[in-house]
Amino acid sequence: MNRARLLHFNAALGPLDYKVPGDMNVEPGSVVVAPLGPRQIIGIVWEEERLPSDSVPDHKLRALIEVLPVPPLRPELRRLIEWTADYYCARIASVARMVLASGGALRGPSTMIEYRLTGTEPERMTPQRAVALDALQGEQATIRELAEFASVSEGVLRGLVNQGALEPVEVDIDRPYPRPDPDFAQPKLSEDQQDVADRFTEAVEAKKFAPFLLDGVTGSGKTETYFEPLAAALRMDRQVLVLLPEIALTEAFLRRFEDRFGTPPVVWHSSLKSTERRRAWRAIASGEAKVVVGARSALFLPFARLGLLVVDEAHEVSFKQDEGVRYNARDVAVMRGHFEGVPVILASATPALESLQMAESGIYERLELPSRFGGATMPDVSIINLTEEKPERGRWLSPRLVEQLKLRLERGEQSLLFLNRRGYAPLTLCRNCGFRFQCPNCSAWLVEHRLSNRLSCHHCGHETTPPPACPECGELDCLVACGPGVERIADEVAEILPEARVALVTSDTLNSPEKAAAFVRQAEERMIDVIVGTQLVTKGFHFPELTLVGVVDADLGLEGGDLRAAERTYQQMAQVAGRAGRGAKPGEVLIQTRHPDAPVIAALAAGDRDAFYAAETEARRDAGAPPFGRWAAIIVSSEDEAEAREAARAIGGTRPSLPDVMILGPAPAPMSLLRGRYRYRLLINARRSAQVQNIIRDWLGELNFPQGVRVAVDIDPYSFV
Repeated sequence: MNRARLLHFNAALGPLDYKVPGDMNVEPGSVVVAPLGPRQIIGIVWEEERLPSDSVPDHKLRALIEVLPVPPLRPELRRLIEWTADYYCARIASVARMVLASGGALRGPSTMIEYRLTGTEPERMTPQRAVALDALQGEQATIRELAEFASVSEGVLRGLVNQGALEPVEVDIDRPYPRPDPDFAQPKLSEDQQDVADRFTEAVEAKKFAPFLLDGVTGSGKTETYFEPLAAALRMDRQVLVLLPEIALTEAFLRRFEDRFGTPPVVWHSSLKSTERRRAWRAIASGEAKVVVGARSALFLPFARLGLLVVDEAHEVSFKQDEGVRYNARDVAVMRGHFEGVPVILASATPALESLQMAESGIYERLELPSRFGGATMPDVSIINLTEEKPERGRWLSPRLVEQLKLRLERGEQSLLFLNRRGYAPLTLCRNCGFRFQCPNCSAWLVEHRLSNRLSCHHCGHETTPPPACPECGELDCLVACGPGVERIADEVAEILPEARVALVTSDTLNSPEKAAAFVRQAEERMIDVIVGTQLVTKGFHFPELTLVGVVDADLGLEGGDLRAAERTYQQMAQVAGRAGRGAKPGEVLIQTRHPDAPVIAALAAGDRDAFYAAETEARRDAGAPPFGRWAAIIVSSEDEAEAREAARAIGGTRPSLPDVMILGPAPAPMSLLRGRYRYRLLINARRSAQVQNIIRDWLGELNFPQGVRVAVDIDPYSFV
């Protein structure tokens, strides 16, 4: 080809055409460097017919500078990029940018210099140097990454290098990964597991698209079951991608994988060092990395020979991206499987209603694991009505739950208390004048974190130290914590059971794979008696001695305007209940609630999942909600409230009038101020037959907005704040 159309990442410009020098080998998918004015940009060569642009005469074209030394993006991945951009009303360049997320993988040397501690103390010790030396034990990374990890300046670390306390190490970035052995440790599966595994393996060997819903109760061995088709893909020299919703789950999964295949898989998530990202990206693109376990962003990695795709805990809300390209990794995974022609397994104990409906209609093949592995039984579930069994004044755990906690401690068994609220208390106010601590950047209260002595916004990250006096009236010692967070529950357990060893498990305390691994090890070695945690503890963990689960506040998830609140609450409660009784000892679940007659709570108490899903299905059908209708949101924001309001009104004033589409709003978003931006929302509810994306593109395409206004489109929204 003598000319090439380039998809690049400059949002202000569309696709650009370039001349291909005679000695340059370029094809669709090639990653290239091109001139743009005085600068150089990176872009992807695309098919002209799939990326329309104004035609430019040959003599006006500038020449490409170089082709980067990475394999061209395969047609299947390019089709996925196009589909994702089209379906989610996103810029195609924004989607393509996710594929090239590891800029360091595209060029540069295959070795680099990292630094590690030598064990030598510097001649002159400063407070910052002491902090760095403590923080960097066992760490090795670049100066920049070490500085970020230790929360000190790069200058402090360069001083330690000069003093001989840090030494340089040359690292081979592109060293190969060990290959997993599909026959390393053959498991003994139950009859149900073997039947399901055989069906998956058959699909892998057929090398065709086949979407599956693996619907298995908690503890049924879903992971071991999908390991068998994974082994089949390895025997065929194909690659496998396993998506997990939380980085904290990765460590437990890695251990199970290594036990089965003899070596860990390749990991991909946002906490990787730049050298690790480069190594993984290049190994995936070359086909050398055989099994990748990652967060949702791993879905856009350039696999050379994909053979199987697994989405574990497929119901999880964290698979939905709520910033930038607002995609749902569960649904995009199915489309990637479609384009690649490979099976996709969606595994869950509490599938999303949309997935169940796809199985009901025959689009997904549903395979079930109805019982726990190895003879373990499902736990007994009891409801504690807090209007009748009230906790002691100033406490949050009812007498019956406290009694069961004491009983488990006497028996040497473990307990888990679940409350999906980080920190000590969700609101701090002055008992003298009523002043409430609010975030200056968001319409949200600051959450007290007593362990770190800070008031924090969980939306924008703003932090401040709790003052000794009320900022409004100046009264000393008048600040009151209102409501419980997990830290407060952990304090209450420590008061009730002073001899108990308590572990606090939240995204604040398990914020790295190393900390997650340490927690799992301590729990398995029975160094923990009571686990107090948020949603992180609801899935993936297997502790045989954990026999009691207490849900501190089952009503919390039902509050607010979330249109999927009932389903999400059921999933969360069922998942956390599933942590109990996974070994030989039977489990018990106690759910504290003020609304024992709510359909969600009643279904949990009766253990009747089908009845809950049937009722929720009818409610959705009546409301025209997914999966029977379509939702989309338009979010308008600006740092100027009047500007945001006027832009939202302009959108609302030009709304299309269509028989199968209802448009609500504009109205201030429930979170009307977020990260310093004022926000308005419109909600679109349409029949399945409506072409929602085309309607939105035509509608918004006619409008122009001030530079400070952002207009975001969220197809199939999960967040309504």
